[in-house]
Amino acid sequence: AGGGTARVDPSARTAPILEVRGITAGYGRVKKKIVLRDVDLTVSSRQVVGVIGESGCGKSTLARVISGLLPQVSGEIARNGTILAPAVEQRSKSEIQSIQIVFQMADVALNPRQRIRDIIGRPLEFYMNMGSAARLERVGELLELVELPRDFATRFPKELSGGEKQRVNLARALAAEPDVILCDEVASSLDTV
Repeated sequence: AGGGTARVDPSARTAPILEVRGITAGYGRVKKKIVLRDVDLTVSSRQVVGVIGESGCGKSTLARVISGLLPQVSGEIARNGTILAPAVEQRSKSEIQSIQIVFQMADVALNPRQRIRDIIGRPLEFYMNMGSAARLERVGELLELVELPRDFATRFPKELSGGEKQRVNLARALAAEPDVILCDEVASSLDTV
């Protein structure tokens, strides 16, 4: 036993953080209108992947399928090598926590009757079991992280601009400390900050 350096075997790589294999998905109850056919995607830890395509090509549908909001017709999704159930209702709390989505339209995604502290605080309470004092402090930190003042915590969504609302959406996703954040054209609503 000496002071040598450890070598990592390249063949001993860990599973990708997210794998999408052969996904086919669509909309409709009786007869599905297929939007995605046989889609494959692999995402490693700390990797950013952009899906580019014309309007209506299935980018948002793919995000909804990965998050479990729209169960696929066929194929499978794996997180860290473990196959996920198609529907979010069938996934465990930790599986839901690990994949968060930031929707394109912030107005639709934010409850207009809740203050920003409650919107961002919900994942902190649900996933992290944070008490009210710790939750309020973390909400302030998350607001600062997305370059909003801490005092925005007491505001309602209607008091914010579109870009500010989108940053609140991003802060809410970050609050869950997920492995994967799916952003559905998130930059389209953001301001220059």
